[in-house]
Parts: sequence; C-alpha cells; structure tokens
Amino acid sequence: MNIREAEARDLPAITAIYAHHVLHGTGTFEEDPPDEAEVGARVRKVQEAGCAWIVAENEGEIVGYGYFARLRDRSAYRFTAEDSIYVRDDVRGMGVGKALVQTLLERAAERGFRQMVAVIGDSENVGSIGLHASLGFRNVGVMKAVGMKFGQWLDVVTMQRSLAEGDRTLP
Repeated sequence: MNIREAEARDLPAITAIYAHHVLHGTGTFEEDPPDEAEVGARVRKVQEAGCAWIVAENEGEIVGYGYFARLRDRSAYRFTAEDSIYVRDDVRGMGVGKALVQTLLERAAERGFRQMVAVIGDSENVGSIGLHASLGFRNVGVMKAVGMKFGQWLDVVTMQRSLAEGDRTLP
C-alpha cells in the first residue's frame, strides 16, 4: 500500500468512498453526498492551508483517504489539528485506516501542530474509536445526542493526542 498526497485524478474515488459513508454510515453527519466538484474544492482548501489530504493506494486503486486541518479558524487554535479518515467499505479492518492516521500524525507534527483531535460521529463507531485509541488518542468527552441521522439521535466522541512536544513547551 502506498500513501501519498491526494491529486485531482483521485477525486472520483474519494467522492465515491465518502458518498458510501454519507449514505450508509454514521461516522459523518453529512446526509447528502457532495459531488466531485465540491470534494475537489474541499481537498484544495485543506492543501492550500498547508495541511494534508492523503490517499491510500493499493494496486492502483484508492482504498481510503484522510486529511487533517486546523481544528478551528481562530488563531488560538493554530497548533491544533483535526483528523478525518474514510476507508472503502470492502477493505475495512485491514489496516488502511491505521496507516492513514499514522501518516497524518507524522505530517501534522512535521508542520508544527501540537495536538490532534478526532471528532468521531456516533459513540457506537467502535472501529474508529478503537483505531484512534490504538494510536495513543484518549477519550476526552462525549457530546450526547447532538446529531440526527437515519431517524436516530447520535453522539459525538472527542479523542485527543499530543504531537511532538505537545504542551510541554511553547512553539
């Protein structure tokens, strides 16, 4: 498996992977899949901000993607990133997500970020929660019933991990 920066040629695969999660999963609270043009705009925005949008490629096929961006736009958040990952349904549980998150952690640290936050849709999303825990994230809170999708209330789990020097020193 090769992990690399996303390129324009990856947009159809990224769009399809995300559409599946939007239509069938609770990991994202988006309810209408964005089209390829919108996904392309999102990728460009993340990359132009100096963050990373990466893909996992296996035998020429995109099997997952992930990105990190600043947690919030306000300047005080400039050293804290949020990660997002999505894996093609037929390869879930095969290490793609873990490889993506590990790469995002490394790239965020290289770019001066000190904290990574995972905002995980659905407290029943044991796959994502377990994956993040296996990479050193700790659960820092649950927002109860803040999302409504598929006719049910959904929680949001927030997990966090320090990067590089974390909060031990000032940047």
